[in-house]
Amino acid sequence: MNPETGQLMASARHFTLQLSSTPRGARLARLLTVEQLRHWGLEGSIEAAEQVVAELANNAVTHGHVPGRDFRLRTIATGAALRIEVTDTRGDRVPLLPGRSPAAGSGRGLLLVEALSRGWGVRPGPAPQKTVWAELPLP
Repeated sequence: MNPETGQLMASARHFTLQLSSTPRGARLARLLTVEQLRHWGLEGSIEAAEQVVAELANNAVTHGHVPGRDFRLRTIATGAALRIEVTDTRGDRVPLLPGRSPAAGSGRGLLLVEALSRGWGVRPGPAPQKTVWAELPLP
């Protein structure tokens, strides 16, 4: 790790939760993220972050659910961005990549994620997991 990376990580704020892969777990992800952002003093980012977490957590519960396996929510706030990551255990089910048109009836929530964020994507692994992430600019 170089000194710049170490300094960035030291100044970043992290929040990680493991939640049940249920509608209740997705709701808790949204509510607890809002409270954490308030605690960090990032009230100006709450509305967009709440929408992004709701969509990514709901997708993990709906499309990434494996019975008996949880999903993980991670938020990282640096000086310039808020990164939201949701990891589930269905690495074989990957959403459409940014910029591609979703099929009718699918992927529409990710259009909202794309509109609210400055970028989003999917990171595979470790098997059988995948992580869907989005970065939002901080005011």
